[in-house]
Amino acid sequence: MNSYGIEREWWTQQWLDLLNSYRFKKRLERGRNYAREGNVLSIQFREQKVVAEVQGSDDEPYRLSIGLDAFTSEDWDHVIETLSEKAIYVAKLLAGEMPDNIESVFAANGLSLFPFTLGEVHSRCSCPDKANPCKHIAAVYYLLGDRFSADPFVLFQLRGKSKDEIISALREKRGIAPENPENEHPPLTYPQVALDQFWRYDRELESSLVVIAPPGSSETVLDVLGPIVPERTKTPESKPLMAYLKTLYQDVSLNATRSAFRGD
Repeated sequence: MNSYGIEREWWTQQWLDLLNSYRFKKRLERGRNYAREGNVLSIQFREQKVVAEVQGSDDEPYRLSIGLDAFTSEDWDHVIETLSEKAIYVAKLLAGEMPDNIESVFAANGLSLFPFTLGEVHSRCSCPDKANPCKHIAAVYYLLGDRFSADPFVLFQLRGKSKDEIISALREKRGIAPENPENEHPPLTYPQVALDQFWRYDRELESSLVVIAPPGSSETVLDVLGPIVPERTKTPESKPLMAYLKTLYQDVSLNATRSAFRGD
């Protein structure tokens, strides 16, 4: 939960905790105010970097970039192998969710998905301020939390692996067929059925599999379907008719059971 009392996804909160641990609080506070005031004009993710434009005191917005150290292909192979070994990880990632303890997977391979300090986050800004992070970079830092919340796969992208690459690798490891492209469905096929043979079964039944038992309830079809004669049209003659039909259905059921036991 953040300072506004809003429940955050754990990975978003972990990013915000990283910002809150930074010792130069006032510098980040100025950046947060910039973010609140709408000075961040755009944020885009290009391969392994975040590129953004932030309006400062000049007429032209400042351009900046933010990135993390990407993992090697070998590192990612080990991580994906570990992820694929547990169905819960695969299921959540395929559903676009971040597994709760996914950090343990990276840790088991000597890696950390999240940076430990802001010093591990590489950033540059075109503004004249030599301090890093400047307020423009700090403003983007805070808005990145919202981006991580909307799409947790952005974190993987900053570490060198796109969402499509991860999903494809996990599907391959687990032997899951790729999804059909949008609006593309396999053709429907129907078995050929001979209607005159549909209700026939010519094979001999295994006697041990045949169980004949009386109905578990005294209800008849009449009870299930409800009254045949509507209430508003009932006449004195209706009652004997319903009583006769009920007796008839009970007799039919009883005789069918007797016939089955005799083997008719």
